Amino acid sequence: MSLRNKRKHVMNEAQWEDQRLPGRNQYIVKVLRSTGNNLHMVTKPCGEVHHVSMPSKFRRNIWIKRGDYVLVEPILEGKKVKGEIFLLTRYC
Repeated sequence: MSLRNKRKHVMNEAQWEDQRLPGRNQYIVKVLRSTGNNLHMVTKPCGEVHHVSMPSKFRRNIWIKRGDYVLVEPILEGKKVKGEIFLLTRYC
């Protein structure tokens, strides 16, 4: 698969067109800042602040900035990193 086709598929996967609600173990968070090494500090609606990681398939194709909203799936075995970014959202 060429780089152009890969980016097209990753972008389609990352930004869905139909506004689905989060699943049972997913939640929407707001990005506070990027802390490096594909980690982002986020805040949950309840006010809890923690780190989430960016999956490798998104790393060179998707850029997240402060103030963006992302859909996160929790990681239970992590101490510092509490979740992994699942999709970008268009909620505000």
